[in-house]
Amino acid sequence: MNKDGIFPKTGLFDYRDMPSLHENDEADDVIEFLDDVEELEDLDEELPYYPWSLFRDKISRDRPVLDDQVIRLWIKRMKNSPIPTCLCDLNLQIKWVNPEFLKSLISGYSPLNRFLPEIFRTGSDRNLTEVLVKDLQDPDHSYSWRGRMQPAGESGSDSFLRAMIQPLTYDELELPESYKVQWDIITPEYRELLQNTFLSLLEASKMKDNDTGYHIERVNYYSRFLAENLKGRSGFKEIDDHFISDIGFLAAMHDVGKIGTPDDILNKTGPLDDWEREIMNEHTKNGAYILSTYPKTMAMEIARSHHEKWDGSGYPYGIFAEMIPLSARIVCVADVYDALRSKRSYKEAFSHERSVEIMARGRETHFDPSILDLFLELHESFDRIFSSNSD
Repeated sequence: MNKDGIFPKTGLFDYRDMPSLHENDEADDVIEFLDDVEELEDLDEELPYYPWSLFRDKISRDRPVLDDQVIRLWIKRMKNSPIPTCLCDLNLQIKWVNPEFLKSLISGYSPLNRFLPEIFRTGSDRNLTEVLVKDLQDPDHSYSWRGRMQPAGESGSDSFLRAMIQPLTYDELELPESYKVQWDIITPEYRELLQNTFLSLLEASKMKDNDTGYHIERVNYYSRFLAENLKGRSGFKEIDDHFISDIGFLAAMHDVGKIGTPDDILNKTGPLDDWEREIMNEHTKNGAYILSTYPKTMAMEIARSHHEKWDGSGYPYGIFAEMIPLSARIVCVADVYDALRSKRSYKEAFSHERSVEIMARGRETHFDPSILDLFLELHESFDRIFSSNSD
């Protein structure tokens, strides 16, 4: 490390040389400090130090970080970005932050060389490390994670962070060497505005698909009811009060992608041809695209995956079992029950008893067996919800 507190070759900062933020300190002083040490051209030629290399083998530790120029260019680009941003090593230890990060999120201490899960939490009882580790080690998730965070010391706030963690540099095995972390701050006011926008979109989709009536409202009620009764059960740690509140609003969005389905296919009275079925199935992808801007990933997950099946025979991607997001597995049960009970252009309505009988046959094929078992245990409540919210 040179006299400016910069690790040679990387441009990363040593937290010991960075001034602490105290209650009476100005964030601008720290930002000015970051500006001073950002001069990368005069770095001393010392033995390089690479924080993330400590998590590789000895060969990795003895060689330079690959794509070092990528880090330099990224820091230069993000330095004055209005988006709160930081750079982490493989262990999610913070190695660089931009001024917006300091101004918006951090007070009272320096974030450098602190671990991301130390200063942020998920907003639920789950440890942030536990939430992150699966996706960040999974090539099918592009070694990335997107979700909700809150500052660890903040309690009782309705604001949260919509975060995205992605690899910034890779080694010769195409494995991540460092991560970039960026987020938006979602306030109650922003959330209310966004909800109203999507509710308007939902109303438009209801007018287009005129057979559904109160179907989407009932799916909200069923889904919330299931989530409330799954909370605290083994295997459902993901369900907390936030999850219950979210699914009680977002389940209604499951078919919003049908706004892009041609009317002659959507309201066809007879069976769909193969090519028509293929177009109809696209509503899941369309819905996921429409809801991709919603600050909670649950919205997109429900729209995309509520027609996936436990045995992998569903669509659009044929994923199976717990690969299917929990929210989508819950909405799947709610959606199918209500579809069976409802009259459609292509079918008559079934009785509650007949619907339950059909649902029971789908255990471990169509439905998550644990969720279906709960449905079978509480099915009379579903009948009451249907009857009290009928068209």
